[in-house]
Amino acid sequence: MTSRQIRQSFLDFFAERGHRVLPSAPVVPHADPTLLFTNAGMNQFKDVFLGTGKRDYKRAADTQKCIRVSGKHNDLEEVGYDTYHHTFFEMLGNWSFGDYFKEEAIGWSWELLTKVWKLDATRLHATVFTSDAEAYNIWKAFLPESHIHRFGEKDNFWEMGDTGPCGPCSEIHYDRTPDKSGAKLVNAGVQDVIEIWNNVFIQYNRRTDGTLEDLPARHVDTGMGFERITAVLQGKNSNYDTDIFQPIIAFTEDLSGKVYRPDINHPDGIAMRVIADHVRTLTFAIADGAIPGNEGRGYVLRRILRRAARYARKLDLTEPMLYKHVDVVCSLMGDVFPEIVTNKTVVQRVIKAEEEQFLQTLDHGRAELHNAWKKISGVEGSENAETHVLSGDVAFKLYDTYGFPLDLTDLIAREEYGLYVDHAAFNVLLAEQRQRSRAAHKLHVQHVEIAPLHIVTKFTGYTSTETSSEVLHVDGTSVVLAETPFYVEMGGQVSDTGTLVVGGSEYVVDDVRKVGDAIIHICETDVDGTIGDTAIARIDAPRRGNIQREHSATHLVHEALRRVLGRHVQQAGSLVAPNHLRFDFSHFEKVPADELQAIEDIVNEKIFQSIDVVTEELPTEKARTIPGVKMFFGDKYGDNVRVVFIDEHFSVEFCGGTHVRNTSEIGLFKIIDETSVASGVRRIEAVSGRNILQFISGLLQQHESNRWRQEQLQERVRDLESVLAAQRTGELKKTIPDIVKTASVVDGIRVVSKRVDVGALEQLKDLGDELRNELKTNGVGLLASVIDGKVQLVCVVTDDLTATKPAGVLIGRIAKELGGGGGGKAHMATAGARDVTKLDAVLTRFPEMVFL
Repeated sequence: MTSRQIRQSFLDFFAERGHRVLPSAPVVPHADPTLLFTNAGMNQFKDVFLGTGKRDYKRAADTQKCIRVSGKHNDLEEVGYDTYHHTFFEMLGNWSFGDYFKEEAIGWSWELLTKVWKLDATRLHATVFTSDAEAYNIWKAFLPESHIHRFGEKDNFWEMGDTGPCGPCSEIHYDRTPDKSGAKLVNAGVQDVIEIWNNVFIQYNRRTDGTLEDLPARHVDTGMGFERITAVLQGKNSNYDTDIFQPIIAFTEDLSGKVYRPDINHPDGIAMRVIADHVRTLTFAIADGAIPGNEGRGYVLRRILRRAARYARKLDLTEPMLYKHVDVVCSLMGDVFPEIVTNKTVVQRVIKAEEEQFLQTLDHGRAELHNAWKKISGVEGSENAETHVLSGDVAFKLYDTYGFPLDLTDLIAREEYGLYVDHAAFNVLLAEQRQRSRAAHKLHVQHVEIAPLHIVTKFTGYTSTETSSEVLHVDGTSVVLAETPFYVEMGGQVSDTGTLVVGGSEYVVDDVRKVGDAIIHICETDVDGTIGDTAIARIDAPRRGNIQREHSATHLVHEALRRVLGRHVQQAGSLVAPNHLRFDFSHFEKVPADELQAIEDIVNEKIFQSIDVVTEELPTEKARTIPGVKMFFGDKYGDNVRVVFIDEHFSVEFCGGTHVRNTSEIGLFKIIDETSVASGVRRIEAVSGRNILQFISGLLQQHESNRWRQEQLQERVRDLESVLAAQRTGELKKTIPDIVKTASVVDGIRVVSKRVDVGALEQLKDLGDELRNELKTNGVGLLASVIDGKVQLVCVVTDDLTATKPAGVLIGRIAKELGGGGGGKAHMATAGARDVTKLDAVLTRFPEMVFL
């Protein structure tokens, strides 16, 4: 059977027995902020097991895409070094929600394995929980007791958490030993006897005191590793020898010119297995909306990508190549998981950009490691030549300066130099850096001594701007009330300001803080009042109105970004202030002007549609099941959560902030800037309502002395009024194919040089990216423009020529001719120069200068 036939026969088997066949849930669990990645088939049914959700069916089956790279399910370091560990895998599963139980689940498992798939029954073993006599007796109808094994809680009792639904499980293991002598190897963690299926029987509830009680409804949750069962059915000892992986490995063979070696210890075989596994993980995770970054799941993906790129180097593959494997993954799995085909272009662009960045830093990092090794080995003198320990200082520099994850430093140091990293010293330096960062952050916050309070303040600010309340605490400038309309900074929204009236005197409140459940009002001067007084708390209502406009606009821009740029966009931070908003988001490249305009247009369209903004407080587990709801990984939610709806089919988001009642109150929305914050993170700054007029007025005043800048600003004002003007960069991009047609061909290489009219270096770089993409292979390009009276240059080189014609070298050669200088990476470099008069002549001579 092929892997496709195996997968389909599993689903057909359970469909014939009344199960609804469901599509896989996303591997990025947007509806569960407690998980980095979906790591089991049951994740999408957690609400059913917890009793907070229901389905309109009682039986289900699916193949769930899973990633296990963190916590107790961390298989990353084993991948490549054995035959069965993966970071990405499929989990075949069937479920019963209060319907059938152990007898049917075990019976159907046996029927599928031995009657349909014809596995040798004498090679099968079952495990049961020590006290689960019911499961043991059911298995006796199929297996001799010598093949039924009892194990304790560690191996055969499943729990969702410290409390809640749980129950015994029964695993099925397959004996690969030649003489079927593997009984003692069950649950030993060796590949000779491997687990292929697990039946979990959820029948108890774990109380807070640790005792168990019967659940009112009993459930079945099963999981079968698709890659493992395919290897068994295809008679392979390695998952990587099946038709799931072999086409990917064959593609790597073609790229590298090397032959795959199944030998578990052969370095080429290890490298190809790592690449085959990791490109699947990257393809599925990015297609489902994750993106490499510096935190959370983004950091995990970056580690996986860099690990694969590192092993590609072992195959002498020094150019970006992981992204090329995406086509193979899509051809193998796109019919079952169409989302990877739909998002293929985005996946390839993200992976390629990450590869290019990392290969550059890898060279620098390897040089640092080599220098450290020379000192340790005594080549340059070392008192510790025999220690074979790489200092924490070097490892931390690689991490902090070059973005080397510690495990990558471990790998290179161990394999290439026989060194072991001082983890303890590294962790001390990392902790010190984090402490400095926290200390630096505190410098920007007004320091107020506030004693811990055991007081609860009720927030009334969702519906009121003024509240009369009892004073519960007074200490100098600090006042705590029983109720207050003052919002405390949270979720990006800044704190309210306003006034307190106590004892007939008015005090200006310029900050509020929260300690425990108490909201502390920080006044400009000491407050003359006592506990029990009545105070009137009044926020600055116009300021709050501006904040609410910006906050609701932030929700609109979040969804607009996802619709224009892709599902990979996730919020990475925000600031909602009275005069502007700032929104950080995951994305792999600069957002071009036409896409910014599209985002802006979507937001304004929703504003003009006058949509009611509805806020509901819902049970958290119920809120998580709302289609398309946005929440944030790592956030801790209580039993209930506020959900903000702006058209239930457009924006639905967990949010404790304050909002307008209708989108029409926002007035108008304008993006004023788009920049890079960090690798893989972009930032949009924008204004809305009256703030747009203030923004334009401020710019006019700022640039009043410069006619050219004022003309540009006035043009922007006209663009805002008409919302129709075409973006210059977008127009120029359309001319790139014609520019490429003018290329000179020298020694078989196409060379392009062109002077273009742009207003900024960033636009010129965008055109350079477009030129490089259009050239594809075997091409070198030079674009030039005169900006503010100075020459700006961008040189691009296709991937196949970067080793012999690096852009950084070419740009230096050109800039020198024009009295300037520059540099950059092998595929793109920039320069500036002063001599405008020689520009046209240099552009004409560029083809011959490429070959100097």
